[in-house]
Order: sequence, then C-alpha cells, then structure tokens
Amino acid sequence: MGFASMADRNAIEAEMPWEQRDVPKTMFGVLSRTAGKFPDRPAVSYQIFSGPKDKAETLRWDQLLDRVTRAANLFRSLGVGESDVVAYVLPNCNETTVALLGAMVAGIANPINPLLEPEQIASILRETKAKVVVTLKPFPKTDVAQKVHEACRHAPGVQTVLEVDLNRYLTPPKQWIVPLLRPKLQGAGHVDVKNFNRECAKQPKTLQFEDVQKDRVAAYFHTGGTTGMPKVAQHTYSGMIYNGWLGHRLLFSEQDNIICPLPLFHVFACHVILMASLASGAHVVFPTPQGYRGEGVFDNFWKLIERWKITFVITVPTALSALMQRPVNADVSTVKTAFSGSA
Repeated sequence: MGFASMADRNAIEAEMPWEQRDVPKTMFGVLSRTAGKFPDRPAVSYQIFSGPKDKAETLRWDQLLDRVTRAANLFRSLGVGESDVVAYVLPNCNETTVALLGAMVAGIANPINPLLEPEQIASILRETKAKVVVTLKPFPKTDVAQKVHEACRHAPGVQTVLEVDLNRYLTPPKQWIVPLLRPKLQGAGHVDVKNFNRECAKQPKTLQFEDVQKDRVAAYFHTGGTTGMPKVAQHTYSGMIYNGWLGHRLLFSEQDNIICPLPLFHVFACHVILMASLASGAHVVFPTPQGYRGEGVFDNFWKLIERWKITFVITVPTALSALMQRPVNADVSTVKTAFSGSA
C-alpha cells in the first residue's frame, strides 16, 4: 500500500489494535511463517568480492530456516538458555545472519563490532556474560580472529568459540592459498574452539526445545563507544518484530530485492532491514565482508544493482553522496527508492 501522509497512518491505526494483529510472538515464529509461505524464494545472498560476476551464495527461505534451527540447537547444546548470551564478532556473511537469528531463538544474541579493540570486545563479553562467541577462523588480511582470541583471554565466562572460515566463499587458486597464509593463534586458553558450520551440520533439522510463546529480551546491541566504553542496550522480541512488521506493511514484499552494505552488528541492518525481510519474505543481498567499506563496492555498485535486480538500496548520506558521483553504467530501472539515515 502507499504510505505518504498522516491519513495513511491513521487508516492503519484504525484497522485494529496492535495486540489483535496476527503476528508471531517469537523470532522463530516469524521465520517459520515466512519460510512456509515462500520456501523456494531467495532469503539472503552474500558475495565475498564486489565484482558483478563474482561467486555468490544464496540461501532460500527453507534453507535459512534449516540453518537457523540447527544453529539454535547447537547453542542450546552448549548450555545456552533463554537468558544466556551468544556473542558474535563477524563481518557480513551468511553465517552472520544464521548466528544472529539462531542466537535469538536459543537465547540472547550479542552482535559486536569487529572493528573494536580487544579491550572493548572483552568488556562487552564480560558485561553481557556471553557463554559462546562466534567469530572468524584466522584469515589473511584481517585481525578479527586475533582480537577475539585476546578478548576471550579476559572474558572468563566465555566457554566456547565457534569459528567461521571465509575460505569456503573463495574459488581456486585463492582457496588453495589461504591455508598456507592463515595466521596462527597461540593456544586456546580456557575456551573450547570448534568449527561453526561443522557443528551446526551435526544438529537436527527440527527445533529440539520449546519455542516459548512470550516476549523476552532477545538481543544486546552496544553503542559506538564514542564517549567511552560501549554501552549495552536490551532489545526484545516485540520491538524487533514490530520493526519487521512495519517494514513489510509500508515497503517490502516477497518480490523485493534489497541491497544492504551495512554491518550486521548495527541496528539499521538488523532491525530495519533483516527484520523487515523476515516479515515480508524480501531478499537481502550483502556485498563483501565490509559492506560499503569493501574493496570495489562503490565502483561496482550499480552493476551489483543490475545483477541482483535490486528494488531498494539501503544507504546512509555519506555513502549515497559518493555513489551519486559514480557513473550509472548499468540497468537500475528496478530501484524504487533508497533509505537514508545515520551510520
């Protein structure tokens, strides 16, 4: 529907109270409903490089539900209950989406900015009492694994580290070279280190615990830390599900393709975009681990729009200004509009 005036807002409010709307109460409920409606449609896509013909991986809605269910079962098997925390320190990739949703189903997700220093990461891990951390396996040209390794040494509550290996997104010969160049970490300390995808694959495809139908805290998001150590804020199922419902009602449907080069530790990407995708069935594309900061993203942006038949561009003013200075050398006729906000 169109939404352009106070009258449009008033019409939606007059339909019925929020409490009477047929909206799932939990994140697993939202995902399950959408996967049931659109099992074969694309849910999330990711490419590690920015080229318009580079290798990409797409998960359909039924596949995303399968992976999130397995991840949630894994977290529960590691001792994570409804009030326990799974932190992730990851760049964008499909595993980041799976970790976020799986953690919210099993317990409380705690996204952490991988650009933070070890001291700040450790402080957040201690404050949230995280039991499990999902992060990168050591990988060339990034120090995320090293920083998390150091942070966990100062976060005694962390029991398990689950590693994501980005090498699976590469193609030969780079895929062959990475194991030779992979940085080495000194000792695991007090934590048990496992492979995230391998451990998820061992889990059942059906949820092995009750998805309790009540509102609860499902995520801890931290502030930027510009005035000191980052502060942690609580986010509930109801708030995130309401954000998703709004995005579906006002903007997105299962026919939409959304490009989101913003990080999945940030509420913009998680609440405004991913939650709306879960509610509507829209397809979200994440280009490169660093999003807008990724090599070649700005130069290839309009070609990526053409590749994925993007209908909505998710951006911030500074990025939009840079993009508008690039020549539009692709068919971008599918684009409807662009969000803008602050990073």
